[in-house]
Amino acid sequence: MIAPPSSRTANLVALTMGEPSGIGGEIAIKAWALRKKQKLPPFFVIGDPQWLAALDPNIPVAEISTPSECTAHYNKALPVLPVRLAVSALPGKPDARNAEAVLGAIRIGAELALSGAISALVTNPIEKAVLYNAGFSHPGHTEFLAELTGATIPPVMLLTCPASVNGPGLRVALVTVHLPLAQVAGYLERARIVATAQATAYALTQDFGIAAPRLAIAALNPHGGEQGALGREEIEIIAPAVADLRDLGINAQGPFPADTLFHAEARRDFDSVICMYHDQALIPLKTIDFARGVNVTLGLNIVRTSPDHGVALDIAGTGAASPASLIAALHMAREIARYRHDA
Repeated sequence: MIAPPSSRTANLVALTMGEPSGIGGEIAIKAWALRKKQKLPPFFVIGDPQWLAALDPNIPVAEISTPSECTAHYNKALPVLPVRLAVSALPGKPDARNAEAVLGAIRIGAELALSGAISALVTNPIEKAVLYNAGFSHPGHTEFLAELTGATIPPVMLLTCPASVNGPGLRVALVTVHLPLAQVAGYLERARIVATAQATAYALTQDFGIAAPRLAIAALNPHGGEQGALGREEIEIIAPAVADLRDLGINAQGPFPADTLFHAEARRDFDSVICMYHDQALIPLKTIDFARGVNVTLGLNIVRTSPDHGVALDIAGTGAASPASLIAALHMAREIARYRHDA
């Protein structure tokens, strides 16, 4: 078990630079500029100081050598723990020569979180295609962090957005993640659904302070399969998994047709939806609150959150990127770290 962060670093959050040709640097700078108004926890960037300084010459950058130096600079400059880029980053034009720096920032962030030097890690988006071309073998951030932190169970992707004028907030956990839709049904397993729901129920208590979590389990097929007429996954896989969860003492209900799960009234009846595939989860969440979605990785022995958007190469360098999702991810990282520390 990792020791809780010391009082000196209990609120410190590290932010990886992500793809340097995307919007990660821009939103990091914008978030720091809003630090007082948004009451952000002290954070520092793991990345190239010269890259950040060039993005906005009006924002001061302070190079630090250890996380503990962050607080001394935070009110006057954006602290940066240096990881040097191989070549200058051009907005919208990723370069595989910078892949090692991008991955190096993630490695350092994981090491700092494991050591207790920081309370949480927030990761800026990466451009996976560029990393693949440089030899990266993991499907994405989540699997890479699982390896770096020695995760003993498969990590689970949970996405969340807060309550708003659109009604209650939403949390969605994914049984399958980055799979072609044609492969989803073949990948579904009773045990996989149970494991995802167990990890979610545990996290809702440990990381979100919900004493008795309520889980809604989504169906895979239209209308919940229409008693087998539109597919038998509900009968043969999902409903038995729900029964297993209830036997384990978890308040799980379903399977429910997905088209009736996400409106405001329905969202009041549960604390998270266990979704069978990527877009079943992300379409409703991003429709409800596109700007403030946060990606949380469950099953790690560190706290990791991320903005719920990509690198946005199309608007990189234009100044149009919103820091709202990053700001939400920084807040959530601190909140989860506090829940775990208190527990």
